[in-house]
Amino acid sequence: MPADRFSTATRLRALGAQAAERVYRARGGSVRAPRRSRLTGRAAMLALVVCSLVVALAYPMRQYVSQRSEIADQRRQAEHAREQVKRLREQRARWQDPAYIEQRAREHLHFVRPGETGYTVRDGTGDARRPTDRRPADRAWYQNLWDGVDSADRGR
Repeated sequence: MPADRFSTATRLRALGAQAAERVYRARGGSVRAPRRSRLTGRAAMLALVVCSLVVALAYPMRQYVSQRSEIADQRRQAEHAREQVKRLREQRARWQDPAYIEQRAREHLHFVRPGETGYTVRDGTGDARRPTDRRPADRAWYQNLWDGVDSADRGR
């Protein structure tokens, strides 16, 4: 028996193609060549490499973006700290001025110069910054205490 150069699978495939041609001719249709897959081994390997690169670079890119965000936050905080230092230096310079110290003492501690007469208005109308209707939560604790003592004394 002579050695056949085609394998059995190749011969069966050729016989199947011939049978398909006869069926299509009998129906009156044209014979189509068998459709080959468009995805070759090289294309599949390329797709696999591209997907691997995307997966491999996803985490470092996420880290890069988050670190850039943190750097921006740190820069904003540093700028805020610089502005605060500038305000504190200006305030320190004001406290070096004796006129400013005197103004603050007069305003908050009600100091007067020798020979001046200081007046304190008890009903609160002399101080324009105070609200006229002060609830117990808005007043100092000792005012609430004395009001409680006064109301107990009156029998309420």
